[in-house]
Amino acid sequence: MPGRTDSSAATDSLDTGPPGGDTRAARPVRPAGTAPSASTARLPADPEPGGPARLRSARSPFRTQLRRIGSGRVLEIGCGDGATLARCAPGSVGVDHDPRAVERCRARGLTAYTADAFLASAHARPGAFDALLTAHVLEHLDDEQVESLLRAYVGYVRPGGGVLLITAQEAGHRAGPAPVRFTDFALLRAFAASAGLAVRRTYSHPLPRPAGMLLRSNVFVLVGQVPR
Repeated sequence: MPGRTDSSAATDSLDTGPPGGDTRAARPVRPAGTAPSASTARLPADPEPGGPARLRSARSPFRTQLRRIGSGRVLEIGCGDGATLARCAPGSVGVDHDPRAVERCRARGLTAYTADAFLASAHARPGAFDALLTAHVLEHLDDEQVESLLRAYVGYVRPGGGVLLITAQEAGHRAGPAPVRFTDFALLRAFAASAGLAVRRTYSHPLPRPAGMLLRSNVFVLVGQVPR
């Protein structure tokens, strides 16, 4: 497992554009039936739609980041009330541990499931999505849970598809709800490697890395790619 690290050095690499459209058969996906441990209720459920538990100020729609992983169907893990999912391409699907969040997404006309319900749905097919997104989730899970989550859901993304991992910097981390550990560039890269992903770029958003000490909305972003 990657283990704890607090390295905060930015490690930007070249961004070569959205992943290409490979249509070859996807790798096998774990059998349906039991949701990965990382999708269980480690994140506090929102007491109400406007509640603070999901760091509303930090959960922007991430328009720029979504463009970096292409324009196709997105599988969002930890979709909350659907603020980002609503900006994704038609056919995108959200997964959240909180049934109330799922209901709020559906009330907005979005497609969302709890983890076990997703696994039992017709959407849970190998290579069914063009990209995977998870924002402000990984820092609330331990190493084993993060690895379980990524390995479980990456298989639903087509070969060559994009993966977008987003975590809070210092100010957002302190604002919590009770994060497990600080998840920076180095740890995101370790998790991506563990899941067999190619790392295309890591960067600080929306402002350079030092702003993360004060600005809750400043985040670490890793843009990865599922191997072809």
